[in-house]
Amino acid sequence: MLDSPYKHIAKAILMQEQPLSGVTVLDFGQVYNGPYCGFLLAQAGARVIKVESLIGETLRSRGAKSTASYPFAILNVNKESITLNIKSAQGQALLKQLVTQVDVVLENFAPGTMEKFELGPAHLRAINPALIYAMSTGYGASDGPYKDYLGMDLTLQAMSGTMSVTGEEDGPPLKTPAAFADFIAGTHLYSGIVAALYARAQTGEGATVDISMQDCVFPTLATAIGSYYYAGQPLPRAGSRHPAKAVSPYNVYEAQDGHVAIICIREGHWRKFCEVMYQPELAEDPRFVDMRTRSQNIELVDDLVNTWTRQHSRAEITSRCQHHGVICAPVQTIPETVEDPHMMARGSLSKFQHSVLGEVSLFQTPIRYSEIDPPPINPVEELGESTDSVLREFLHLSDAEIENLRKSEAI
Repeated sequence: MLDSPYKHIAKAILMQEQPLSGVTVLDFGQVYNGPYCGFLLAQAGARVIKVESLIGETLRSRGAKSTASYPFAILNVNKESITLNIKSAQGQALLKQLVTQVDVVLENFAPGTMEKFELGPAHLRAINPALIYAMSTGYGASDGPYKDYLGMDLTLQAMSGTMSVTGEEDGPPLKTPAAFADFIAGTHLYSGIVAALYARAQTGEGATVDISMQDCVFPTLATAIGSYYYAGQPLPRAGSRHPAKAVSPYNVYEAQDGHVAIICIREGHWRKFCEVMYQPELAEDPRFVDMRTRSQNIELVDDLVNTWTRQHSRAEITSRCQHHGVICAPVQTIPETVEDPHMMARGSLSKFQHSVLGEVSLFQTPIRYSEIDPPPINPVEELGESTDSVLREFLHLSDAEIENLRKSEAI
């Protein structure tokens, strides 16, 4: 439990403790959204106990030899795994006992799942008024016509409007392969929990944190929505160009060995980029003299840029652009991304031996503190590996009592 927020943070820094050391979390997270929140909490020093069904949460239950094994491995490191059958009366009773001794319960089940078993925020916070109950659903748990809708990253990209602005102008709406709706929601869930812990340190009262994935995605459409209000109608999809085609150059361009992304958001960038291309006279060309004229001639600008980039490698283009202060980056492949030298140097990625996949790159928390190193990565536990030890520690159960619970399929 936390006392004064200022005292705790100061003490953590002085003693090289993690900021959330002393906080205990029951993590019912599924797939990406909830587990990523639990990962961030664990990497900030919280003790995170992953609570799974008897067959494991969704990603684990797909099997170690599947595409799910890597995301499960990266999102559930540094967590203790226990099994608990919340559909059984005994399992429900155990959870209610555990709740009296933890700080946070987090979940991203389908709407109403926990309430169906009388384990929702109202029930558990009645048992422990200091509890932070944090949940993330597709559309939020409060009022609204969608609150009972099921939602996943795909459908949230659809409902949020993101897919409507993603893709080529003459093609269908597209989903981005990056599961950004899940991970943005997980990040908001984490920030909501941390804010609630801060408030509790001052008031002693717990809170219910309600995160809607739809709400989290909405601000990411600021440019597209702004363009709609400005133009008075939705603009056609623009591929990799600026959503309103109001910035040029702003696109992905061909290189000898792949592609590069280049953007010039200020006139100074454009003048420097003309020097990069060894064509400084283009900066004075009436067709390209400012952002308005370049946007009006966007096809010609992209042709000029492509003509130059096709003659060079991604590394040459990126190096020359960065040297001249032009915003540019290579389009990295997945094999390149998992070996990224910058992320390796920062400690954001590190090599780890996976039991099935062999050597893989695991990521660290993106949240860094200058005075404190993030905790080292401990591998994912086997399903229920810590069940016995947690029940002994928290509920003082004997081996015989635990064995009876296991026989009755409560754990």
